Amino acid sequence: MKHPVYLDYNATTPVDPEVAKEMLPYIESFYGNPSSSYSLGRSNKEAVEKARVQVAELINCQPQEIYFTSCATESNNLAIKGIAWANSDKGRHIITSAIEHPAVTEVCKFLGSQGFEITNLLADKYGWVNPKDVESAIRKDTVLITVMHANNEVGTIQPIQEIGAIARQNDILFHTDASQSVGKIETDVNQLGVDLLTLAGHKLYAPKGIGALYIRKGTQIENLMQGAGQENGIRPGTENVIHIVGLGKACEVALRDFKQNQHNMQVSRDLLLDGLVSQLGNQVHVNGSMENCLPNTLSVAFENVSAYALASFISSDVLISTGSACHSGETTISSVLQAMNLDFRTAAATVRISTGKKTKKEEIDFTVEVITNAVKKLTI
Repeated sequence: MKHPVYLDYNATTPVDPEVAKEMLPYIESFYGNPSSSYSLGRSNKEAVEKARVQVAELINCQPQEIYFTSCATESNNLAIKGIAWANSDKGRHIITSAIEHPAVTEVCKFLGSQGFEITNLLADKYGWVNPKDVESAIRKDTVLITVMHANNEVGTIQPIQEIGAIARQNDILFHTDASQSVGKIETDVNQLGVDLLTLAGHKLYAPKGIGALYIRKGTQIENLMQGAGQENGIRPGTENVIHIVGLGKACEVALRDFKQNQHNMQVSRDLLLDGLVSQLGNQVHVNGSMENCLPNTLSVAFENVSAYALASFISSDVLISTGSACHSGETTISSVLQAMNLDFRTAAATVRISTGKKTKKEEIDFTVEVITNAVKKLTI
């Protein structure tokens, strides 16, 4: 068993060995520019196009609808700003939610400073956005709806299919940030009814520094950068072939092992929760809904224990994250937990524990023991 036990897979994942092996030739030997006409360049161009097919197969779209970016943040910027600017003559109203990642909320905030109007929909106590609220927020000048597929902190899966149907009925473009969901739950762009979808390599056992954006064929979007014609002119710049190859392989592996990985993540997550409840009883409070949640995600508060103190106390043995931060003795609560209207004490006691596709039972048993002992020592 590796030490410390890593249980923060929603933050990032290690690079899968198969992915690393696939990338290695493009680090050592295949260094050509994909835009070059000679064979060394053509082989890299073929590798990029192969990866495009692998990503497309995972989310059930056409390869030409996949655009490679540097990360999910860039994909979100391209999707939201690109649609807003391309459609500003039709309207300047955008609908989003209060439980989005900063890679969406900050983009919307920026557009708000540029004359766009942003509606931030509230979530319920489980972190769930009601499609009826989306429908009620639509105006004649609404040009975009952007709601994440699954929340990164509490794991709540959003009703994207229902929101997608509402968007189509009202002829409004719909974007979802699926960084946390791709590879964990089924993410089919046609079933979801989205026009744009963001995914992140480092949440999917690919390297950091690579992402992709799905843009449905025929969708008009303004690019953020000017340059040469790479990525059909929408995302110019010499392609990051090494990482693109890695993302493609990661998507292939995720599709191949989907059911097995999903099962292992959920079993290990449920074992963890059962173990904590058996040891700590009513001191354990689960945030969100376990019935409508990512299979690997557990957001839990330990009554009368500071999450920041707990995560720090166990960090030499187990790595988890918190729903709050402590600076100069002051505790700040995440915007997601605030949007769920959690009381301050519960929010300040909340940690996020997220399992991975290879998490082992012995790691879970060890974690239950470590957290149980720490909570008993830290209880106020």
